[in-house]
Amino acid sequence: MSEVLIIDNDSKITEQEKGYLELAGLNVIIEQDGLKGIEIALNEDIALVITDIELSGADGFTVCSEILKVKDIPVVFVTERNDDIDKVKALTLGAEDYIVKPFSPAELVARVNAHIMRYRRLIGSRKGVNDIIESGDLKIDKTARRVFLKKTEKPFTNKEFDLLLFLASNPNRVFSKDELFRNIWNLESVGGNATVTVHIKKIREKIEEDTGNPKYIETIWGVGYRFRAD
Repeated sequence: MSEVLIIDNDSKITEQEKGYLELAGLNVIIEQDGLKGIEIALNEDIALVITDIELSGADGFTVCSEILKVKDIPVVFVTERNDDIDKVKALTLGAEDYIVKPFSPAELVARVNAHIMRYRRLIGSRKGVNDIIESGDLKIDKTARRVFLKKTEKPFTNKEFDLLLFLASNPNRVFSKDELFRNIWNLESVGGNATVTVHIKKIREKIEEDTGNPKYIETIWGVGYRFRAD
């Protein structure tokens, strides 16, 4: 049974979330304190974390950042805060999803199950022979979800890797920011352009020798981005 960790100090909401998730066959742990939530996530076998933004101990952004530094697990924000800037920040930190309260319990369960299934597929895909994309000095190990530049590994968040892999898997094809946001985040486009821009910037800082004259990820002005293959 999958372990889902909910970090939220609103007991009414957490009990509602817990009830619906357990009906879907998931085992749920509830924690109100952000720092204690980080500790649980890093030391227990957790398949997915649901966190609010406003927490005691550490806010949800810190929770997301600290967990993803160590573990490659889905983090979903469930919060009353509906500002685009919060959504962009959460997704930029590597969160898989951002749900605004009040929400549909059925939708929450569906999204959580989808993220857990995707996580399991990623873990399972790491067995056997690795599938690798190579272009110039860049090597993308799809199976191990690792990126190397001139044989030196570069640290990538989940979404940075997903975005780079998507572009590299479709070489020389131009994608708009909206298309990239829909394919990688599978969310509505509100805040999407800024999220994609920030992620492209971070990726370039890791794989481009000259970010002002990128070799791998080109900007097609007025259209979007493309991965330039050898």
